[in-house]
Amino acid sequence: MGIVSKIVVVIPCYNEERRLRPGELLAVADDPDIHLLFVDDGSTDSTPALLRDLEAAHPAQVSFRRLPRNRGKAEAVRQGMLDALSGGSEITGFLDADASTPVSEVRRLIVEIRRGPAMVILGARVALLGSGIRRSHARHFLGRMFATAASVVLALPVYDTQCGAKLFRDTPALRAALARPFRSRWAFDVELIARLLGGQAGVEPLQPNDFLEVPIRGWRDVEGSKVTVPSMVRAGLDLIPIAIDAAAARRRTKLRD
Repeated sequence: MGIVSKIVVVIPCYNEERRLRPGELLAVADDPDIHLLFVDDGSTDSTPALLRDLEAAHPAQVSFRRLPRNRGKAEAVRQGMLDALSGGSEITGFLDADASTPVSEVRRLIVEIRRGPAMVILGARVALLGSGIRRSHARHFLGRMFATAASVVLALPVYDTQCGAKLFRDTPALRAALARPFRSRWAFDVELIARLLGGQAGVEPLQPNDFLEVPIRGWRDVEGSKVTVPSMVRAGLDLIPIAIDAAAARRRTKLRD
């Protein structure tokens, strides 16, 4: 891909012609050290054409990669992050194409990972007084149930694994975690965290204090979201094999110790 940037934010896209907010997303890359990599996941609408035009108009800020067929958000994110790391990026991560997380909050997450010791920054949608977290009641309650289950699976007191704004420093643990496709299409965020905590052969895992959740001050449901009640149920079912793998990794760690 030829990406040379300290920070590469991957934006997976699938049939986003009506939801894509290029103006808002471009504002994230207002720093020459930040680059946006759009990965089209085999869209059947005009999304690829929109992204090609965006890359042509803003080559210093934007790159575009098209997967030949739809393989799911998990694989689009994985391929994009691998491209970023192979290009020498120090920090990579991903963001939703609909800009549901405001630009100001994405910038705040970038500032946080640049200045602090954390290896992983997770945006967390916490509906505190004074914040602007706007999502449907059904999505909120299902999300809380899922997050509680994910926390148990990971043995980590994480509040929100599914916010689509995450950043990762380049570490051997991250490269190993991305080396093979995710088993889960719907809960790959949890699977990625589990891989980072579990470690891979010959690679030291990250520790719980390498992760930092940052409550974001704004977030909104955008019409046309692909996150539906059935997809959340499937994500819940995906936690079962992730839990089995995570438990096995913890047993291996205890044996090594």
